Amino acid sequence: MTMHLCCSSASEDLGCRRGDFSRKHYGSVELLISSDADGAIQRAGRFRVENGSTDETLDYTPGTWRRTDVHLENPEYHTRWFFKYFLGKVHQNYVGTDAEKNPFYLSVVLSDQNNQRVPQYRAILWRKTGTLKISLPYSPTKTLSVKSILSAMNMDRFEKGPREILTPEIQKDLLVLEEQEGSVNFKFDDEMFSNETGSEGFDKFLNLLGDSITLQGWAGYRGGLDTKNDTTGIKSIYTVYQGHELMFHVSTMLPYSKENKQQVERKRHIGNDIVTIVFQEGDDASSSFKPSMIRSHFTHIFALVRYNSQNDSYRLKIFSEESVPLFGPPLPSPPVFTDHQEFRDFLLVKLINGEKATLETPTFAQKRQRTLDMLIRSLYQDLMPDLHKNMLNRRSFSDVLPESPKSARKKEEARQAEFVRIGQALKLKTIVRGDAPTSLVTTGLCRKEPWESQSFCSTFPYEIVCADSWGQSLLVATDTAGVMLLDETQALPPVQAFDKTMVVKQMHVLEPQDLLITRADKGKDARLYVFRLSALKRGLEEKQLVRSKCDSRENKLEKTKGCHLYSINTHHGSVLRIVAAIRNKLLLITRKHPRFEGFSAIAAGADSPVEEFQYIREICLCDPPVVMALVDGPTGENDNMICVAYKHQFDLINESTGDAYRLHHVDANRVNYVAAIDVYEDGEAGLLLCYNYVCYYKKVCPFNGSTPMIQSNTSDFHFSWNQMPNAIVCAFPYILAFTTDSIEIRLVVNGNLVYTAVVPELQLAASRVSI
Repeated sequence: MTMHLCCSSASEDLGCRRGDFSRKHYGSVELLISSDADGAIQRAGRFRVENGSTDETLDYTPGTWRRTDVHLENPEYHTRWFFKYFLGKVHQNYVGTDAEKNPFYLSVVLSDQNNQRVPQYRAILWRKTGTLKISLPYSPTKTLSVKSILSAMNMDRFEKGPREILTPEIQKDLLVLEEQEGSVNFKFDDEMFSNETGSEGFDKFLNLLGDSITLQGWAGYRGGLDTKNDTTGIKSIYTVYQGHELMFHVSTMLPYSKENKQQVERKRHIGNDIVTIVFQEGDDASSSFKPSMIRSHFTHIFALVRYNSQNDSYRLKIFSEESVPLFGPPLPSPPVFTDHQEFRDFLLVKLINGEKATLETPTFAQKRQRTLDMLIRSLYQDLMPDLHKNMLNRRSFSDVLPESPKSARKKEEARQAEFVRIGQALKLKTIVRGDAPTSLVTTGLCRKEPWESQSFCSTFPYEIVCADSWGQSLLVATDTAGVMLLDETQALPPVQAFDKTMVVKQMHVLEPQDLLITRADKGKDARLYVFRLSALKRGLEEKQLVRSKCDSRENKLEKTKGCHLYSINTHHGSVLRIVAAIRNKLLLITRKHPRFEGFSAIAAGADSPVEEFQYIREICLCDPPVVMALVDGPTGENDNMICVAYKHQFDLINESTGDAYRLHHVDANRVNYVAAIDVYEDGEAGLLLCYNYVCYYKKVCPFNGSTPMIQSNTSDFHFSWNQMPNAIVCAFPYILAFTTDSIEIRLVVNGNLVYTAVVPELQLAASRVSI
């Protein structure tokens, strides 16, 4: 077999990879007020201000450019599934009404995962609240019913069960529904309101943004400009970026009236765009501009670009209306760019992500939901007469796949051919119209992505149970050959560290603590073992006999007999904490610090570190935990917590008292727990709770006396994965889901999709920070 080792991406700030992150990188909310000449307040508004560095009056010399990850969020090529995977291909569509009598549509296709010979089912559920998309693995021996697909989408109760829609024209209606998710193309303002012509610096900036095009007769995306009669100017600036057509409403290119001081014609376009770029040059501090100076109910984001001709650099500052969700990339510190192409790349990605984020604000989201609800109900009314007439719609999804009698089969083949023909014509029309989510071939900078894979070991003959990195090597527990040490350079063959009598199920390599923790065997024989890494290393270097289970008797933590799961605190302070789960009992174990406990040098240097561990307390739960995570309290004094998942809930357990508090209820018939991951935002604990297709971020306030303050927080959010994960890794600013055949990469701060990498027969072995 081929072993795929997937590791966390590189970062200069390794501290944040341990689970520390901050939203401060995305600015802070300020009340911005504009006043008239007499000092009277004209307008005020609350905006999130992103400035990179805290003080922009400091020296203007560009600092060392620390490469920020610059990526489009929720790229249409990855999110517009119906256009990409369904339209013009044989697929099935269903209609039904849920328990609240609201119509819904379900589209299902069996597709090849990016031509990687990985067949899988893709399903889209269309409801008034939005769309839900999931992938399900394909099995040639197991048929899939509509009911099981909807159940995977947490939909089990219906007023009217789903029936198939056979008319091929449904594809046009569903494409319209998908287009409600937002435009593929964008219009941005670029403004200097009262200037009839731009300066040399402004013209240079426009040339950087895009190409000057003549509007009359323009056949591409026009962004609301007149391409017939020149009423909105003669020329404009246009570009294509990563499949998106962008049209800039440039104030100096829009009609100018000397009589009209307010420049109403210009503001008619500029005030109706979600994103506005304000260009300044010279040495005046950019704090002189405030978004409240511009009266617009529509504009939510202002990008202030300041050009410095002395060192030919651009400084960027972003103002986002308070309700706009966080969006990346975060500004570098200081936010000064001397590489102009790099600046263009950063600015366009920031503005596209900003407009998409704005569409999630209550104002736009409610409007979109109303439109979606109206379209879905209208389509349902149109479809009902056909559904009553046609009895073919009673077949289930799985019934379509097997062969049917000859005459019925010929009829079905003719229907499918017509279905595909109409879909392909519709697809071509959408592409010609310029509204298609095209591929991510880009005119932007070519750069190495942080998730590009590199081979660690191309031929490893055993199934991997678990693994962890040790220096530049990998310690791997196999199913039949014990535990092996793999060298990263592959110059040396794998070395056996433990023989097959040591059946390791879980492990942690803690290099700063010179410690290896393992859980070996199963059932009543399962136990935790602790080893000194230095002793293991010495044995491997001196080519001593391979350790067996018998040789490891002195390394057993005896009281952990029957342990089926354990967890450690990932942010090791002075004390290492281990919680072992033995059925429905938790055993808290800590490692005594040799310095404080008066160990002699001989004792501390003994081969087995067992004597350094002490059993603190037992905590009884109502059920055996499936997933666990240890959460550090702010003081570490009686405020540490244990997150456990069992049945249909995540609970928080006070380590000191054993009291349990409900953290999150899982509203689903079947629960597949994936992980609970402790993360720390500006030092405050939070948890990523992952199960089924869902990931919730919950802020956990410190214990107040004996009670944790578990309440909904403005920073809490949740998102859905497209495919059910088997494992989750936080590699800030990303969170990665490892499925059976893909790695889904999203941003931790907002759950937005960045990239999906197809990796057939994928299994996460280990993650580490230093690659």
